[in-house]
Amino acid sequence: MLICLMLSFLFLVILSSGTSDPYCIVKVDNEVVARTATVWKNLNPFWGEEYTLHLPMGFHSLSFHVMDEDTIGHDDVIGKITLSKEAIGSQAKGLDSWLNLTRVDPDDEVQGEIHLSLELLKDTEKISLRCQVIEARDLAPRDISGTSDPFARVIFDNHSAETSIIKKTRFPHWGETLELELDPEELSEEGTVTVEVWDWDMVGKNDFLGKVEIPFACLHKTPLLEGWFRLLPLGNNEVDAGGKLGALRLKVRLVEDRILPSVYYQPLIDLLVESVISPTEVEDSSALTMLEEVTTVESRQDVAMTLVKIYLGQGLVVPFLDYLNTREVNHTTDPNTLFRSNSLASKAMEQFMKAVGMLYLHEVLKPIINRIFDEKKYIELDPCKIDLNRTRRISFKGAVSEAEVRDSSVEMLQGYLTSIIESIVGSVDQCPPVMRVAFKQLHKRVEEQFAEPENEDVKYLAISGFFFLRFFAPAILTPKLFQLRDQHADTRTSRTLLLLAKALQSVGNLGLQLGHGKEQWMAPLHPIILRSVASVKDFLDKLIDIDHDIVSEVPQRAVFMPSVTVKEGYLHKHKAEGPQLLSRFAFKKRYFWLTSETLSYAKTPDWQVRSSIPIQCVCAVERVDENAFQQQNVMQIITQDNDGQLHTMYIQCKNVNELNQWLSAIRKVSIYNERMLPSFHPGAHRSGKWTCCLQADRAVTGCSRTHSAVTLGDWSDPLDPDVETQTIYKQLLQGRDKLRKKHLEMPDADQTSSNKEQISSDIHPDGAECNVQLLKPGQSVAARLLAVIEDLEQAHATFQRREKEDATSVILNP
Repeated sequence: MLICLMLSFLFLVILSSGTSDPYCIVKVDNEVVARTATVWKNLNPFWGEEYTLHLPMGFHSLSFHVMDEDTIGHDDVIGKITLSKEAIGSQAKGLDSWLNLTRVDPDDEVQGEIHLSLELLKDTEKISLRCQVIEARDLAPRDISGTSDPFARVIFDNHSAETSIIKKTRFPHWGETLELELDPEELSEEGTVTVEVWDWDMVGKNDFLGKVEIPFACLHKTPLLEGWFRLLPLGNNEVDAGGKLGALRLKVRLVEDRILPSVYYQPLIDLLVESVISPTEVEDSSALTMLEEVTTVESRQDVAMTLVKIYLGQGLVVPFLDYLNTREVNHTTDPNTLFRSNSLASKAMEQFMKAVGMLYLHEVLKPIINRIFDEKKYIELDPCKIDLNRTRRISFKGAVSEAEVRDSSVEMLQGYLTSIIESIVGSVDQCPPVMRVAFKQLHKRVEEQFAEPENEDVKYLAISGFFFLRFFAPAILTPKLFQLRDQHADTRTSRTLLLLAKALQSVGNLGLQLGHGKEQWMAPLHPIILRSVASVKDFLDKLIDIDHDIVSEVPQRAVFMPSVTVKEGYLHKHKAEGPQLLSRFAFKKRYFWLTSETLSYAKTPDWQVRSSIPIQCVCAVERVDENAFQQQNVMQIITQDNDGQLHTMYIQCKNVNELNQWLSAIRKVSIYNERMLPSFHPGAHRSGKWTCCLQADRAVTGCSRTHSAVTLGDWSDPLDPDVETQTIYKQLLQGRDKLRKKHLEMPDADQTSSNKEQISSDIHPDGAECNVQLLKPGQSVAARLLAVIEDLEQAHATFQRREKEDATSVILNP
């Protein structure tokens, strides 16, 4: 299941302070899964951030809290928007609209579940309702300590009873039985049994933690009810403030798929593989060309990324790209328009570079990007935009002229641009071999098609167009979207990055368009751009100087190479050994490396001695309650040794973004581990008890369910052939009628009398019967493809019918 989010919002009124530093957090059932960057001092922020969230099937709601960051004290809540799963799913094409923020009512901010047993007892002497309140988990924190003092209350008509209060926990264990004596006339089926959970306060009124409502009629049908029930708000008190708090524009799309066993997808995989293993027949129709026929502009990027993953998994990504690129090159007559459209070939190359080259891009650009962010220089070349009031850092000798600002800006831009170009042209050996081979094939196809002397540069432009214009330049322009930075650039740095991206685009165009645009104020950078052309061409020549067979000798996706680090950086590890230390001294700074095989750490990046945890031993990766160490942004990694013993390592991250990134990264590399735990302790075992559920036994079963199904999706997602092939099947299913009409329908009799030919049944290994006439090239492939689509459609229908037949439980509290 995927949810793609594009976030931006507009404040419609000025806040009382006259300014704000807004950011937005995204929650799934009250678990924070993403946080946007902070837009400083802005009442009309634009984020333009997109997230793909992999969610559990049973999630209930998605909420967006708009916050005002405060450097001193707690951040203020401006407002929120909550969308139920049903509301999102009801929009077939997704939700795309402005939504007014609502106030945050504590009585609506409930979370967690309660474990109950309800029984209606009838005998000759009395009638009673017995409620066993066993335990609760993941309750909302209401006290300043990050915990609550919960108690439960059972209510029916005018009867009520309460449990005892359990202090300082969000995971109370009551184990108490409450009994309400009822009169015979109260056995009407109209009533409702309510179980409320409250946080006890010594001063002031108690805080509401949630409730469960069970129709009394259910107890007549099922005298004994037992299970975990989700706690619900006191009532729907969300009142639209009419935009007074502001509004948030959201694009939300929910994709909920049933994934079949791999055997059902194999025929479609076979057809896709068949499309690219015969390059001499690249002009013939194939399953791949038919997929392109039914791919819409809106879905093309998703389809391209999915295909890249499928062919990476098959070890055929280079033939796949070569197939699409050859068709694109052969169908292009004007070299100036080559790969200028958003065709499937162009999108596939873009997504391919992200999938296999992101770590390479980080290695090349990150030091320079970090330097630009740290220096925060005021740089401007456009005379219409130079602001002399912002130039105080340039000179302490009084006012400066526009010419001085311009000269200073040119000097700094030349330094940055030189560093970027030198880093790129010196990175031949760092570039992933599979990317180099793909570019080599592209170079060959373009050279064959445009062999004329006047088109000498076209073979370079084809590669540099992807390499510079669609990979490095966008990463420089928006570093956060390429995970080069955790935050978006401020206005000053953003302008510097824009000017550098423009210059690098000119480098990618080999300087051929210099002097022809409207931005003549970029002219001072033209000399350095022209001087770089020769080194860029030399770099591209070296880049494609690689043996084609080398691709078969190395994994085609860098993130799965054991020797390549998926994520690294400084974190704070809890020191569990020795005497108990104060929380703030118990975490020691260590440098961590994550690969597909190990999680390692050492004192510094250069430290020779490393400690390592095998990924295959990981059985849970979860957040830790603030109450455990009185520290924020702490996670735990639970591992199991060969003797079955569990070990927990606590790690603190510097902010919630870093916490979410590390959680997702470790969950992804351990996603196929066999010994994953169903529950865990969100607290720590200190002073002889768990800080979460207050139980003394260190080995007691965890008091909260694991949440490993929630991860952030990005370029480093693991390959999942079944999920990817399901995506392609859905695209083909939507275009089935179009394919049938174009490739299989019978034309008029006078057009077909001379070329009738039946398709024999052996074309359909699945046994599908097809009596159509062979009228166009590739029709047999079309018939097979349509038969595969129909088989998958029938398989989905069969599995759906079985699921309905197996659904025997009644959901009382959805």
